[in-house]
Amino acid sequence: MPSAVTTIAAAPSEIAREHFAAAFTFGTDCWDVHDTLSRGLDFVLLDVRSPAMFAAGHVPGAINLPHGKIVRSKMEQWPQETLFVTYCAGPHCNGAARGAVRLAELGRPVKIMAGGITGWIDEGFELERGIAAA
Repeated sequence: MPSAVTTIAAAPSEIAREHFAAAFTFGTDCWDVHDTLSRGLDFVLLDVRSPAMFAAGHVPGAINLPHGKIVRSKMEQWPQETLFVTYCAGPHCNGAARGAVRLAELGRPVKIMAGGITGWIDEGFELERGIAAA
């Protein structure tokens, strides 16, 4: 008798490869962001949570820009081709996706940092405290 895992067959390998490879165009992870921090960011890291949550602890190098404040006039300070990486509290939060949608609607390249603050802490990485806004 098949289990809940095997009742639905896995996708053919080629389709699975395409699916999983495409996922990298939409997101990155905490480890890769942390690794890039040591060499200098080649993207803008946006913490889309509230200023109070940002001040309590955020990823070093991040800029606080709540997703509701991502508007064309704010984004004009960066070249059009700038890649943005959004994050929020963690996998239980949809703020990073909300921010990514707003950026995409403005024609900006965007990815989400999977895991958000929760993932960052789970990896054992330090948070920075204080205020820095876009």
